[in-house]
Amino acid sequence: MKNAPLMRTAVVLLTILSAASCTTEPTPQLGRYKVGSPYQIGGVWYYPKEDAFYDETGVASWYGSDFHGKSTANGERYDMNTLTAAHRTLPLPSVVRVTNLDNGRSLRLRVNDRGPYAHGRIIDVSSRASELLGFQNRGTARVRVQYEGRGVVGAMAPADDDDISSVKPGDVRAAPRSQVASTPLAPPHGASGSSPIVIDAGLPIISQPGIAADANVVETDGVVTTVSVPTNTQLWIQVGAFVTRGNADRLSQNLASIGRSQVSRILQNGRPLHRVRFGPFGTVEEADMMLDKVIGSGQNGAQIIVE
Repeated sequence: MKNAPLMRTAVVLLTILSAASCTTEPTPQLGRYKVGSPYQIGGVWYYPKEDAFYDETGVASWYGSDFHGKSTANGERYDMNTLTAAHRTLPLPSVVRVTNLDNGRSLRLRVNDRGPYAHGRIIDVSSRASELLGFQNRGTARVRVQYEGRGVVGAMAPADDDDISSVKPGDVRAAPRSQVASTPLAPPHGASGSSPIVIDAGLPIISQPGIAADANVVETDGVVTTVSVPTNTQLWIQVGAFVTRGNADRLSQNLASIGRSQVSRILQNGRPLHRVRFGPFGTVEEADMMLDKVIGSGQNGAQIIVE
């Protein structure tokens, strides 16, 4: 054939290009900043918003290989070995401090995904984060989650690293009714020594103009510290909170068929608030069972809190 040499050349070029595409590393997914619109999962509505004062207690879980490599809600790529987390309503990406109220371990995590949607969980952390926080084998932990600022758009969260060294821990906000205290922390599996754990992967930070300059933008640092935490914390199911005591009493009466709830009064931002709650419960399993009953009665906004 007259054009056979040209065809063979084209085939060779296509083969070379195909081989190159197979060996080239995929382009990192840098993601974007987003708050998001209200959405519904399992009959429950969630309302994403910027909340500079977000500070809640509850139960954390973790997720790993089933989601490894998949896209997150803001377009990044989930890596179970980096220090990230999923939250239902905080902006993406955000940086939060997660403190394990069972052992005092505390570190910053980059929130870049939505979840968890299991009832009774307030945050899903990466596999590596659960290891450093000390609850990977248990599966869940009582935690405090505090918003610290926007995450840098395009940043890569600190990854696992074999170079674990000792540095002075950064400032950590205290857990409820406690003082910050830096103490020796047992290293994760594979490490040695008893110094504070530092994960410093030296990964590049790629920022977007106008975002990184924001004074409220913070970065994860991979530093695990310990803080003093209350002993013998208890779990509660909070069904609702009302300014008016009468509204709280009516809800409590409506819930009488599933158990005896309590109405307690607290001051929040200088004004009284009446909470309708069940508990206390000694274990997460007990709290989960009651939470299922409460949600089954139509109270989809009920949640587990730790005090």
